[in-house]
Amino acid sequence: MLSDEVIKNAKILIVDDLKTNIYIVEKMLRSGGYKNYKSIVDSRNAIATYIEMQPDIVLLDLMMPYMDGFDIMRELQKIEADGFLPVLVLTANDDMANQNKALEMGARDFLGKPFEKTETLNRIRNILETRILYNQVYEKKNNLENQVLQRTKELKESQLEIAIRLAKAGEFRDNETGNHDLRVGLYAECIGNAIGMNTIEKEKLRYTVPLHDIGKIGIPDRILLKPGKLTEDEWKLMKEHTVIGGQILVGGKSDFIKTAEEVALNHHEKWDGSGYPKGLIKEEIPLVGRIAAICDVFDALTSDRPYKKAWSISETIKEIKNQSGKHFDPTLVEAFLRELDKIVKIQKIYR
Repeated sequence: MLSDEVIKNAKILIVDDLKTNIYIVEKMLRSGGYKNYKSIVDSRNAIATYIEMQPDIVLLDLMMPYMDGFDIMRELQKIEADGFLPVLVLTANDDMANQNKALEMGARDFLGKPFEKTETLNRIRNILETRILYNQVYEKKNNLENQVLQRTKELKESQLEIAIRLAKAGEFRDNETGNHDLRVGLYAECIGNAIGMNTIEKEKLRYTVPLHDIGKIGIPDRILLKPGKLTEDEWKLMKEHTVIGGQILVGGKSDFIKTAEEVALNHHEKWDGSGYPKGLIKEEIPLVGRIAAICDVFDALTSDRPYKKAWSISETIKEIKNQSGKHFDPTLVEAFLRELDKIVKIQKIYR
């Protein structure tokens, strides 16, 4: 139940081209304890006044020059498209056609002329109570939605922070890679853009592709940091980092972690089926795994390693083109090449 004080402090806008009607209504409002009201006789000022004042109720005459009550209601419907149209129509008692039309357009009630004090104040109060309660509910709903959005944002930020920290953990094991994990994420985002991914999908690539080598946490230093060529047994163990990465991330409930698992497990699969760990072929390889593969190879080839010097950009691009349809998805190679200028720029900035 709303208090009388809340009701009497409501904002009331009166729109009527006859000053006599305004005088009568204002006198009734004063006698009812209302003080916060404003009246206009020129209907052309009604909408601007409504926007500025944001009244809790509009006492609206229908028959006026310039803009009639129906014209004003059409404009108010646009302003209150998702809300409560707080209109009390002022009309002749025997004008049923216009009364019904006004109600169909969203008016809450009508007040017949000549005005009777008790009826006038009761009808105004009824609409005000509904309007104020509606606004209170609407405000609570918005506050709840904002809280949910804030919580969702915090959870997303936590996920991204965890992803960055996990990527850094893998990077510490293999300190020759520098900003490798950062770069491949940005490369992947470029490819996602080239193939028409939406903002959320591209952002997911940016933060999950850097986790591709998280499984290296489980590879012994004697193999991971060996400066020379790996033996057959060492190489077999090295390839297990894909499986280890998948095991670290398996079972995640969020779409983000599930995507990161696909990246870690599949970034060494090859389009022709000669990759590892499962020897998947073509579209059997998840899209994120195919994207990560190109990004990982490009960055590895253009970076110094203990066992090799960095290749030039031209040499690297030639190799990627040669591996189209073999190591890499041909469609993604084309997408990569369309974004090459951006990718080279990223490679130089974050080397």
